[in-house]
Amino acid sequence: MMPFRKISFALAVLGMATAIEASAQAGKNDSAAARYEADRAACALIAEPESRSACLREAAAARAEVRSGQLPEGRNDEYQRNALARCQALPTTDQELCRRRTLGEGTVSGSVSGGGIYREYREITVPDASPVSEALAK
Repeated sequence: MMPFRKISFALAVLGMATAIEASAQAGKNDSAAARYEADRAACALIAEPESRSACLREAAAARAEVRSGQLPEGRNDEYQRNALARCQALPTTDQELCRRRTLGEGTVSGSVSGGGIYREYREITVPDASPVSEALAK
């Protein structure tokens, strides 16, 4: 019975050492884990199996990159730069309005899980008086 107690004691010490190491890493990984869980929850709302699977793969890949230090946790700046870059694909006359919508002007409705986010910016412009409208006014 004596060897059994030694093995049990060794396993208990090993378990405590593992728990201490895990708690040291927990502080570092708390925000990455929270982000991953939020990403997984958003993926679970996707109805199409292929899209849901791709979403889960992306969430896992992002978590792995954060853990390895390749992807900074604050990705909002990069997302905003990418969103503004997409405005450049639009006709020149629409680019400024796109930038304004992207930067938060106007209204936002919808959700990713619902199929997309709809950003709307309305600007009412009154056209200059044209000869036709002046003729109709007389």
